[in-house]
Amino acid sequence: MKVILTAVNSKFIHSNLAVRYLKAYTKDLNYECIIKEFSINDRIERIVHELINEKPDVIAFSCYIWNIEYVEKISKLIKLIDENIVILFGGPEVSYDGMSYLKDFSCDYVIEGEGENIYRELIECMINKCSENLLANIKGLFYKNDGKMLYTGKRELMDMNKLIFPYEEGEDFNNKIVYYEASRGCPFNCKYCLSSTIHGVRFLDIERVKRELKFFMDKKVQLVKFVDRTFNCNPRFASQIWGYLIKQDTETTFHFEISADILNEEEIELLKKAPKGRFQFEVGVQTSNNEVLKNINRTANFNDIKEKVEELMKIKNIKQHLDLIAGLPGESYDSFINSFNDLYSIHPEEIQLGFLKLLKGSSMREEEKKWGMVYSPYPPYEILKTRDISYEELIQLKRVEEMVDKYYNSGKFNTIIKYFIYRFNSAYSFYNSLGNFFYNKGYFSRNISSADYYKVFLEFNREILGDSNEILNEIIKFDYLKFNKKKWLPQFLHREEDKACEKNIKDNLISSDILKKNKTINNYHIEKFKIDIPSFINNDKVIQGEFYILFKENDINTIRDVTMWLKV
Repeated sequence: MKVILTAVNSKFIHSNLAVRYLKAYTKDLNYECIIKEFSINDRIERIVHELINEKPDVIAFSCYIWNIEYVEKISKLIKLIDENIVILFGGPEVSYDGMSYLKDFSCDYVIEGEGENIYRELIECMINKCSENLLANIKGLFYKNDGKMLYTGKRELMDMNKLIFPYEEGEDFNNKIVYYEASRGCPFNCKYCLSSTIHGVRFLDIERVKRELKFFMDKKVQLVKFVDRTFNCNPRFASQIWGYLIKQDTETTFHFEISADILNEEEIELLKKAPKGRFQFEVGVQTSNNEVLKNINRTANFNDIKEKVEELMKIKNIKQHLDLIAGLPGESYDSFINSFNDLYSIHPEEIQLGFLKLLKGSSMREEEKKWGMVYSPYPPYEILKTRDISYEELIQLKRVEEMVDKYYNSGKFNTIIKYFIYRFNSAYSFYNSLGNFFYNKGYFSRNISSADYYKVFLEFNREILGDSNEILNEIIKFDYLKFNKKKWLPQFLHREEDKACEKNIKDNLISSDILKKNKTINNYHIEKFKIDIPSFINNDKVIQGEFYILFKENDINTIRDVTMWLKV
């Protein structure tokens, strides 16, 4: 018997943990099992061809909100081509409405919830061609029999330590995000989250976790993302893992979802010892409105979150990604603007502006009428409006989201943003105005070049603020050169070349042993500016004159004010 465990991931760089767990958990059984991974950017026809070409007996799909519509089309085409291929669905998207998927989709079996034991017993049953009576004993399974749709009942949660490590020795981890799980469950009961439907938290043996993380480090995996819902819910467990990773000699980065407000002083002191880039944290803020936090069963207080996040920022060794959710029950447009400005004042490395999704199985769905929630009936079930925020206001926030993601989160426009942000009465006002400008210009509906993303600011400054672009040109030129090729500038950026001055500076840098007189000198570029860029960055001062900055190709960190070397 041949089974294909199929994952349709949201991006090529993602890897699917679920299908690997299933394969590893059944590797001792007498059947052929292969994993096929695709992305939602692949053509459905190509996916179907690759699956059919393997001549499988069973095709199992890992189902999520981002891929269920693809899975539906793929499975339907497979059944049209060969109705004898057995189709199996599992995953969070089908776990809370299994009977409807069995009824309306082209599948024969649906696994409910935690799938390892259910999948193993089902495969054993198929291998041994067991009777329907034995099939009915597999708890947590929806299946069809003689035109009837049957459900075998709830299943108890498993002991996590019975899981088999899902990654194999020969796997290619190049350019892949690798996912890892050290615990299941969450102690909190946020109404929008599926983890709130399962009470209690289960942990892997800590020594096992260390061994498995060593595997990733030995394989030189670039990024390992823990899928644990709240990694630091057990301070002792989190501290032991963090302490272990801090001591390792590795370039691997480890990503954790944490609740910042429950970090204690011992943990913060420990995290101060982490090498820069070893950890990155994702912190769910969601809103700074404490009443709205209560509405979704979050016990956190925004000021507590802010205090701990700012403590971590002072360490300057951990990248932090902070989340907001628009459309929460009881949060108006004005309240969300306050939340945005409150969070922006922290200046984390990344801000994610997400939108509430009323997931199947979440308790939030039970309160939709209470809060006047209207959401899309199609995956990902995103909020359309509530009694407190209109559809039009949410669309406005969508534009802000795109501006924040493109300009703030990329980190490539920081000096430009600094120039504009204080010209508006709030951070939100700036991003909102910029988003409206993009919309009115039609930039959202067509592709614009990477250089045009800089050019937009010159248009924005002139048309919206009515200002001269003389100073802004210099600031844009600096950000552009920092992240792009130095020898060429797009036509809209003014370059005033003075080869004699540049040669004089380079000669003085060489004579002072700051640069070496060899072929590497060509890796450096000197650019003339009409304003003192470092003074603007550090002190918000616009000082005009003639200034020179040294850039190194392919190194955004080697930037130096070399104006003084003209006078040596």
